[in-house]
Amino acid sequence: MAKQHWKPGTMIYPIPAVMVSCGHQPEEFNIITIAWTGTINSKPPMCFISVRPERHSYDIIKRTGDFVINLTTEKLARATDWCGVRSGSKYNKWEKMNLTPVQAKVVKAPIIEESPVNVECVVKDIIELGSHHMFTAEVVNVSVDDTYLDETGKFSFAKARPLVYNHGHYFGLGEIIGKFGWSVQKKRKKKK
Repeated sequence: MAKQHWKPGTMIYPIPAVMVSCGHQPEEFNIITIAWTGTINSKPPMCFISVRPERHSYDIIKRTGDFVINLTTEKLARATDWCGVRSGSKYNKWEKMNLTPVQAKVVKAPIIEESPVNVECVVKDIIELGSHHMFTAEVVNVSVDDTYLDETGKFSFAKARPLVYNHGHYFGLGEIIGKFGWSVQKKRKKKK
């Protein structure tokens, strides 16, 4: 097997494509599409988003100290892309993409009603890394649309059809291959 060596870059794919909502007043509410996001801690639950300082939402999040990570779906693909390539300084993204801002339970930033999962976050630190600054945040509430729950009350990815980003393209997810720990799980003997 031969390997090619490329210049250093971000090749950790796929990753979630999320819409981050921010702002405390309706006239400043905005949505920014983020792919540089993820979990960084379990107790307390913490995550991060990385944002370029020149983006319109950067100053809003820095000033207000909170934001909401709204998971996206295949159905929200166009809005996800559009909110990532248009600036909130020139467009009302909520109106243009027919998205609904709803008061979050804990933070002042709005949630996107059409999103299946809304993760409310309070900024803990801003780390200046280079092209992007990382906002580390504590998760203070999670809202899940019950439309996407299965018969056991668990969140159903099959129903939600989440959207991921992979090196410049958006994709849906495929079939389930296994669950955590399935590779070492002991097989049960069949009863005779």
